[in-house]
Amino acid sequence: MNQKRKLYHGSEKIISTPLYGAGRADNDYGQGFYCTEEIELAKEWACQTLKDGFVSCYDLDMTGLTVLNLTDEPYQVLHWLALLNENRKPSISTRIGADASTYLQQRYLPDISDVDVIIGYRADDSYFSFARSFLNNQISMQQLGKAMKLGKLGEQIVLKSKNAFSRLQYREFEIAAGNIYFHKRQARDEKARNDFLIEQQGSDLEGTYILDLIRESREES
Repeated sequence: MNQKRKLYHGSEKIISTPLYGAGRADNDYGQGFYCTEEIELAKEWACQTLKDGFVSCYDLDMTGLTVLNLTDEPYQVLHWLALLNENRKPSISTRIGADASTYLQQRYLPDISDVDVIIGYRADDSYFSFARSFLNNQISMQQLGKAMKLGKLGEQIVLKSKNAFSRLQYREFEIAAGNIYFHKRQARDEKARNDFLIEQQGSDLEGTYILDLIRESREES
């Protein structure tokens, strides 16, 4: 079985040699090198303005690497949200939100200390706002799950360890046209927000809210 995966990284510059230990600590899954298997998505990530960006292409040999896949069992959206909450610190506007953060960290935060690679959702601006709404008890877990499928959200593959970085081989780069992919990025985000507003109309009377989960955990203890 072929363990190699072709990855793309969108940026304002070509990155032929990704550096372990570089990158922002407040990214979705903390410090690491963030990639995707979808080149069109990488081109959108590369164009945060109308200026042209670059997509660097790599091969990653996954043989023997420890992978945490947040999109596969036994994980669920709450594990993803706990990691997001740990690293990006969504704005909390309610007391429930503060309790929700504590609840997620205690119950669902995965141990990533020995993980080489993380696979999971990317929290673009719209999806980050969905997560914040859930933490503040404004939408149900079911509504959050549906929201994660809006706007064709892509998966990201994040290299976390020295071992993973050593398995990454640079191949080539492509230019991402800013006058095309900046607008595609905006359109995808806007569509996700508009679809979510439609989905959010009215309370989800049958759904499970974060307050329900917190109350249930307190009854168990």
